[in-house]
Amino acid sequence: MTMNRGIPLEVLRFRANTAPLSLLKTHRLSKIIYVNKRNVTTKLDKPKKEFIASYDAKYVEEGLYEWWNSQGLFRASSADYVHPSKDKQPFTMITPPPNVTGSLHIGHALTFSIEDAVARWRRMNGYDVQWIPGTDHAGIGTQSVVEKMLMKERGVTRHDLGRETFVKEIWKWKEKYGNHIIHQMKRMGGSLDWKNEFFTMDKDRYKAVENAFMQLFSKDLIYRDTRLVNWCCALETVISDIEVEYKDVPGRTLLNLPGRAKPVEFGVLHNFAYKVVDPADNGIQEVIVSTTRIETMLGDCAVAIHPEDPRYKSLHGKYVHHPILHKDIPIICDEQLVDMEFGTGVVKITPAHDPNDYACARRLNLPIESIFDKTGKLNSNCGLPEAVGQDRFEVRDMIVDRLTKLGSYRGRNDNHEMRVATCSRSGDVIEPLIQPQWYIKCTELAALSKKQVETGQMTILPDHYVQDWYRWLDNIQDWCISRQLWWGHEIPAYQVKIHNTEEQEAVEELWVVGANKEEANESARKLIKNKGLSESISFDLVKDEDVLDTWFSSGLLPLSALGWKGEPGEAIPNRYPIQFMETGFDILFFWVARMTMLSNVFSDNKVPFETVYLHAMVRDAQGRKMSKSLGNVIDPLHVIDGVSLSQLKNNLLHSNLPEKEIGKSIRNIEKEYPEGIPACGTDALRFALVQYTQQSRQINLDMSTVIQTTYFCNKLWNLFKFGLGRLEKQSYLDSKPLSSSMSLVNRYILSRMADTVIKCQNGFEQSRLFEATDALRRFIVEDVCDVYVEFSKTALNQTELDENDKITTLQVLHSCLDTSLRLAHPFMPFITEELWHQMREKTGQQSPVPSLMVEQYPEVNEYAEYYDEKVEDHFQTILSIIHASRSIRQGHQISIGKELPFIIWCDDSKLVEEKGPLKLYMNEIKHFVKSSSIEIVGKDTMDDTHWTGKPVNDKLKIYVPSDAIIRSQLESAAERGLDLKEVLENKNALLQKKVTKIINDITKLDARMNKEGYEESVPFSVKDKNSQRLTMLLLEKETVEKDINILDRVRQDYHCL
Repeated sequence: MTMNRGIPLEVLRFRANTAPLSLLKTHRLSKIIYVNKRNVTTKLDKPKKEFIASYDAKYVEEGLYEWWNSQGLFRASSADYVHPSKDKQPFTMITPPPNVTGSLHIGHALTFSIEDAVARWRRMNGYDVQWIPGTDHAGIGTQSVVEKMLMKERGVTRHDLGRETFVKEIWKWKEKYGNHIIHQMKRMGGSLDWKNEFFTMDKDRYKAVENAFMQLFSKDLIYRDTRLVNWCCALETVISDIEVEYKDVPGRTLLNLPGRAKPVEFGVLHNFAYKVVDPADNGIQEVIVSTTRIETMLGDCAVAIHPEDPRYKSLHGKYVHHPILHKDIPIICDEQLVDMEFGTGVVKITPAHDPNDYACARRLNLPIESIFDKTGKLNSNCGLPEAVGQDRFEVRDMIVDRLTKLGSYRGRNDNHEMRVATCSRSGDVIEPLIQPQWYIKCTELAALSKKQVETGQMTILPDHYVQDWYRWLDNIQDWCISRQLWWGHEIPAYQVKIHNTEEQEAVEELWVVGANKEEANESARKLIKNKGLSESISFDLVKDEDVLDTWFSSGLLPLSALGWKGEPGEAIPNRYPIQFMETGFDILFFWVARMTMLSNVFSDNKVPFETVYLHAMVRDAQGRKMSKSLGNVIDPLHVIDGVSLSQLKNNLLHSNLPEKEIGKSIRNIEKEYPEGIPACGTDALRFALVQYTQQSRQINLDMSTVIQTTYFCNKLWNLFKFGLGRLEKQSYLDSKPLSSSMSLVNRYILSRMADTVIKCQNGFEQSRLFEATDALRRFIVEDVCDVYVEFSKTALNQTELDENDKITTLQVLHSCLDTSLRLAHPFMPFITEELWHQMREKTGQQSPVPSLMVEQYPEVNEYAEYYDEKVEDHFQTILSIIHASRSIRQGHQISIGKELPFIIWCDDSKLVEEKGPLKLYMNEIKHFVKSSSIEIVGKDTMDDTHWTGKPVNDKLKIYVPSDAIIRSQLESAAERGLDLKEVLENKNALLQKKVTKIINDITKLDARMNKEGYEESVPFSVKDKNSQRLTMLLLEKETVEKDINILDRVRQDYHCL
């Protein structure tokens, strides 16, 4: 059942004052007008939950996502409830579409954590947010997965089924398994606009891709050419550079390759000789070349030397004799290809199977002839009849044997380091192969994309990636966009085959495009006429069987995800350009640059994005790339729900990983996660990942960091257990307290709150989200929990506390809770949503705002008036005095309940002036240090011989009469019935141990600071920190030694007794 989301045209709204002290503003009535007429699923009630004693992520998160989605909140905004008259600015994002074949990995989790935080922040700031989700059809990946499944389950290949049936099987697989990744997106809390979800092979995207290709063809931006490409023989298709993986081998190494019973040898350098044709008397008789691919010598068309190499000047213009093919091939000069210092300085040229040789052949017009077919078997061009049809690697032994018998083989080097290029999808070794493909002309498009960043039309963040953008675009090559697959967007191109052979030979290959054969036929007629051929000539149209590169369809997403279909005269979507594009920096070129180039073509050179934000690659704690073979790939759901070691190992056993790699992976998992991974919950994972973004080049993810973040969640939960117990059903939370009567601690926490709001807003606005998470954690843990809760607890427990002071304290406490939730929600949506509802229920506040998601994010101008740097400085001074007093008590085991006389020694005139903190807040100091008396003295007015002190710094110290400390200790010991002599001896031992440690620390630090080169090589900040620490250690040493002296006198007095 569905219902129309026409939501009430008018809602009278009572705005509960929840900002600090807009808390603190007058109530008002507001009208909300809704114009959204989309249908949504049946609305669900919010799960009713008890306010459990301790935080449980699973309990808290359960059911919330479904409730958000059913309420249409992912398409709502705070402006609908808070500022209904305010025009909502559009804010649009698209997800980098994960492959439909797979599962989200931790890199995806980082992407969704960042993007959802931004979406929720914008939504709470009143924007009309449309964050569009989607998945990629992943041409090669999906075809490979389904092929493996069919072979495993039914023992058939795609060729057994035929193309049409095979593609139907892929669609069945997609419908059955493709939603797994959607489930993961939802578990990550992504507030996505599911009504606009796309799949890159759905009807609208298919039409957009087809029309885009035809438009690019008509603009002469697409052409067909035969070039050297990365070819996967196992998949029988060209692949992109990003799908090539490299394996480093240190020397002779046997690699297992797909479809082979025996491993293949790599890391071996073969040497063989070419005899010089008609050598000069006493001249060079032969040249020796080296190769790791001895089989390619059947395709050699030349050997190259450096034109300036004095050893081979006599060979210029000569030939060498091919020992197996019995033909002469030229010796050519090429200074770009040949390094005189490497090897013999002679290089064999196989243009059809090596990119460097290919470039040389193009420069010097050498013949380019492939000796391998599309499956990696030798063809008739190899010139050796007995080798035709044999596999490229299996023929190696035959070539070596033949060269040996001919006396041309010169041995091998088994210690040759090399990199082997493999296909990331099949694992097969890449074969450079000459093939006809479709290309997009990129030079002019790249120049425009570069200029748009240079002129500020599009911003790339962090800005150190801008130079990468310029470098890639400056060195761009035309983009190969065709793939020899069955799954993907079929290329809407037809070759025109003229029946008249002479006419056909008179013109180059003819190609036309069309959405169907009828359109293509009409275009073919026009082309034939334009070529000056007879209009009555007969021809056939042959549809290109290739499909388009997956990156082509995803490159159109800035337009197609917004509904653009590329029809003639179609307007650019209203929400174009996209405001924020977030993705990993590794696909800045492969995806972002291509989206920019393609979008410019179809939008009259209007950039697709206002801002591009790039995050670092996620690696494991040791900095290693995550891979299944290492066993360090992390499934976000394992972090969220927890997983045992046995389950991790079981998952590997049922994976597609080769059996020989499973054992290694299991050993790595046992080492990395000996106890499995504990359940951390979505909020902890998200918050931890966003915090890691300060590592802008590489994120070394340590699972302990995520686990520690669960403690932060628990801290937040406990804060609300404390706070809501005191705020429950308080009717005066909406009243404004008298700021003039506000205590220092209340003014301090409001100032810290204002500073945190500023830092959080700035963090989002500047795309430095880690600064927001850092400020938020510090505020909640250090300011609210560690300081304000303790102070407010003491204040609220005072029976003599003035009623107005109590009300003010409760109001500020409520503001701390409310503001913390609104600041934290973009990062931790589940726990904050649940606590927000618990707070509303406990405090009895009424509001038509249904969810924290559409509450107003704290605004800087709303809090700015509460920021007071002087108040913070004053309070920090007071706090440091309190901490010093407690340190004295703890160091001497004196209860906070026992009052002590204190002296504050101060050598800072600003602190003791009339408006300084010591004079202004003496009553607060006296109260919190629990003093029987307190006095401020100056630098030269005190003999501290008989005093026990604690330095705050070199200008501020706290003292207590030593005899008062000893007396308190002895009193406490007597009250507990302890032996006083034993107490004194234990105290002495403790002080002696303490002073020994301090002396050792001073000695080590002093040695470090006096080390040769210290002043020149150590950063100033480190030297300054070391100097401050040395000062504090010397002060502590002085204080402890005085305590020891005083204790000695007391011990002597006791023994005299």
